[in-house]
This record gives sequence, C-alpha cells and structure tokens, in this order.
Amino acid sequence: MKRKRSLVRRTAAAVAAGAAALTLAACGGADDGDAGGSAGHGGHNASASASAPASAPASQGRHNAADVAFAKGMIPHHRQAVEMADLAPERAGSPEVEKLAAEIKKAQDPEIRTLSGWLTSWGEEVPADDAAMDHSTHGMEGMEGMEGMEGMDGMMTDQEMRGLEDASGEAFDTAFLELMIKHHEGAVAMARTEQADGAHAPAKKMAGEIITSQSAEIERMNRLLGKG
Repeated sequence: MKRKRSLVRRTAAAVAAGAAALTLAACGGADDGDAGGSAGHGGHNASASASAPASAPASQGRHNAADVAFAKGMIPHHRQAVEMADLAPERAGSPEVEKLAAEIKKAQDPEIRTLSGWLTSWGEEVPADDAAMDHSTHGMEGMEGMEGMEGMDGMMTDQEMRGLEDASGEAFDTAFLELMIKHHEGAVAMARTEQADGAHAPAKKMAGEIITSQSAEIERMNRLLGKG
C-alpha cells in the first residue's frame, strides 16, 4: 500500500515537473520575442507587415471599366495620329508641320505600348492594329464603357484619311493641322473622362499629361494656321 502511494506521489511529481518545464519554455519563448521586438506580437505583426506590401500594389493596380475604356479607345486613337504623322515627311510643305508630326509620333508611340501593357495585365484584349478599320469609330461599337465617345473622339473618317494621303505642300499642311486639331480635341475629351471616372492612378496620370501636352499642341497648330 505504501509502495502504491509512493508511486502515485512520484507520478504526480513528474507530471508537475513536466508542466513547469512547459510553462518555462512558453515564457522563455515570449521573453525571446520581447527581446527581439515582441515576437509573440511580432509574429503577428510580421505576418501583418508581410501582407501589407501585397495589398499596396493591389490597391495601386486597381482599375475599373472607365480605365479599360480609356485604354481601348486611346490605343486606336493614338495609332491614327501616328498614321497621320507618318504622312508628313513626304507631303508637308512646312518644316514646322513636319517637326510637329515627328513630335506627335515620338510622344504617342510609347503611350500605345503602355496602354497595351495595361490591358494585357488586366486580362483585356488589345484592340487590333487594323489599318482598314473604320477611322470614324475605330471599332468602339459595343465596347464596354465607350458609350457616347463615338461623336467626340475626333477620329478621321476613311474619306478624310484618303484626302490627307492625296494632299501635298500647303494643302497637306492645312488639312493636317485642321484634322489634327479635331483629333487632339477628341483625345483631350477622352482624357478628361478618364480623370473623372477612372480608378487606375497611372492611367489618370497619363490622362493628365495628354490634356496638358495636346492642349498646348492645339494652340500651336492654331498659330500655324494663323488662328492664334
């Protein structure tokens, strides 16, 4: 009987010692964490801070239907401006018009690549690079978010494009400037819509740059036409 009680006491003591060891280990872990900047809390904070950078780019990359519409509309719009500018070296009668055309192409080519990259990253289709596309609407029918833009985008019709291709010298300069003014006014209107309705910060920034640069070019072209 005594031996049984002694065995029970030894067992109880062993259990107590094990519990004490576990408690000390847990406390030691907490102390180690506090020494290193609260690892007990730090473990949670580290997890939270690890997730924070992931949420930041997600927020920066946020986009909506207006951003998609802006990119899908501005790509063919810019492509046509570049197509118009490509006519100038062989047809322009004025060095100023030829220089302006080169500057337009230099500015808008990189923007086309950027806009295309955004659409690809969003899982959206990049508008086809089709020279035979109807220049007056550039395939916007049924495009989400583009309602109402057809009449204000300033795109040239096929007939206007053919007329520009057939012109040279002073006639080309006048037609180029008049058509490009209308074209730029359409781009500025589209950019203002993006600034008002878009969510993607880089797209809104590009829209602001388009408004500034193309408004200045409109003034410049009006001066070349003797209207400024």
